Amino acid sequence: QVRLVESGGGSVQAGGSVSLSCQVSGRLAMPNSMGWFRQAPGKEREFVAAFSWVTLSPYYLDSVEGRFSISRDDAEKILHLQMNSLKPEDTALYYCAATYDGSSASPMGPSEFPYWGQGTQVTVSS
Repeated sequence: QVRLVESGGGSVQAGGSVSLSCQVSGRLAMPNSMGWFRQAPGKEREFVAAFSWVTLSPYYLDSVEGRFSISRDDAEKILHLQMNSLKPEDTALYYCAATYDGSSASPMGPSEFPYWGQGTQVTVSS
């Protein structure tokens, strides 16, 4: 049983920083891709950032490129998301997601990720 446990999040003023972490358990191997989606009230869930163990590279939503960065600890099976220069429009419930399906090297659609965390809130005030 694959399990994703998120930590981090919180409230910050615009321009501030927040970090999120996600630990995966349940399988020996790392996922093929693991990362974050977010969902604001009344909006669809959207891809934010992820790391692909197929390409060994992170990939980002255009609007967060340069502000958000991913780092990983394979030994502990933890993925970190450092979010800097936060904007009010970054406010959302952030979900960690993972897939062991390697058919897509850098998946970005919610339906491509079968495993999800419980979500953690990030609120950015202006």
